[in-house]
Amino acid sequence: MSRVGKHPVTIPEGVSVSFADNVLTGKGKNGEFSFKLREEVVVDVSDGKIVFSPADESCTARSMWGTSRAIVAKAITGLAAVFVKKVNLVGVGYKASIQGKNLVMQLGYSHDIVFPISEDVKIVCESPTCIVVSGANSQRVGETVKRLQKFRPPEPYKGKGVIIEGQYVYRKEGKKK
Repeated sequence: MSRVGKHPVTIPEGVSVSFADNVLTGKGKNGEFSFKLREEVVVDVSDGKIVFSPADESCTARSMWGTSRAIVAKAITGLAAVFVKKVNLVGVGYKASIQGKNLVMQLGYSHDIVFPISEDVKIVCESPTCIVVSGANSQRVGETVKRLQKFRPPEPYKGKGVIIEGQYVYRKEGKKK
């Protein structure tokens, strides 16, 4: 039995949810979403709550029950509140700035890195070494942060690179004489 699926999803104020033709749609102040549910999952939207249940006792139905509930709960949370992740640039001369619809980063290469900002995420530079990525979809926010980190991953010897706030960089000892 799913431990996640049996808990109902509460709908916060300011968010409207409707269910028709196996498609769950929601609208809120941060945007809207739609999620196509599989036939193995039964949904009941009433009294400000969304209740998920499996259509039968098959293994697929039980696994999709909890998965569907988790995806919808995260999407509804994004309609009411914004997901935020901070990224720090650690290194001599590492800095970032916003130019139009692009994020321009200097990360120790011979050229600047131009990163186009997509429509569903918002990127702000609080300082030259701190980037804040926010959006209604937590998956897209995390994906954008990881794409930024790929340009200069944290290295263990000096601790330089693009580091997500809260991430621990394991430090190694250098060569000994």
